[in-house]
Amino acid sequence: MIWVNALVQGLLLGGIYALAASGLALVFGVMRIINMAHGDIIVVAAFLAQVLAVGLGVSPFVVAVPVVLIVAAAGYWLQRLLVNRALGHDPLPALIMTFGLSIILQNVLLSLFSADSRRLDAGPLADLSLAVMPGVAVGVLPLAMFGVAVLALVGLQWVFFHTAAGRAFRASADDAEIARVMGLDTNHVYALVTSIAFGLAALSGIFMGVYGSFDPFIGPSRLIFAFEVIVIGGMGSIYGALMGGILLGVSQALGAQINPQFQQLAGHLVFLAVIVLHPQGVLARSKA
Repeated sequence: MIWVNALVQGLLLGGIYALAASGLALVFGVMRIINMAHGDIIVVAAFLAQVLAVGLGVSPFVVAVPVVLIVAAAGYWLQRLLVNRALGHDPLPALIMTFGLSIILQNVLLSLFSADSRRLDAGPLADLSLAVMPGVAVGVLPLAMFGVAVLALVGLQWVFFHTAAGRAFRASADDAEIARVMGLDTNHVYALVTSIAFGLAALSGIFMGVYGSFDPFIGPSRLIFAFEVIVIGGMGSIYGALMGGILLGVSQALGAQINPQFQQLAGHLVFLAVIVLHPQGVLARSKA
């Protein structure tokens, strides 16, 4: 039952990884760029949630909605006023710009909060669990976070394929120049995409802040996990992000069961195996 329990915990962790990676997958799928500051946005959201939760004396989940809205609005205007200027046929300027943003965010967080590790306090909810079978218990909080993550991904998939905004996203992804000729404001479309991506990153930041500790310099490791998830699942695929997150979370949980030092190594080995054996990912973008 120890291995079954590890498998279940890895599955639940994978949902959080998938949520963290979904915004990165969305930005890449529409704009064909990798946001190097994505992991730092996740950390910024965790710090913001802690500041609001401690200041108001409430649970971090109570302030989740305002945190997501604040970060999403920041993403819209950041894309609209700054990153859009670097977009073009060459992805390098946008890559460099987001890398610079990553460095800036890390140093701002260091100046404001010091290098100490922190964790969001979920209160009594963190201790509740459900016994699903003898020897296997599932925490109520991880289960709820997994459910929210899946719902968010399903909602994103629905928006992408069943709304006018989703049609604009797909048109801009297929051919931005033709989309502009047809009357689409691609600057606005890209800003909306980034806003959604930042909102999803913010929600995952709160979940990760409850699940484990965070500090101003942990953003790059969050980015690595998110990048591995979308590569495993398939670049630009939303459901691929869910599949990749689950595979990464399960591999880390099983690796930790063998030896705690193998936790991250096991995930990296799965990533390497997918790169070698199935480089397009488990789910191609066309199946998103």
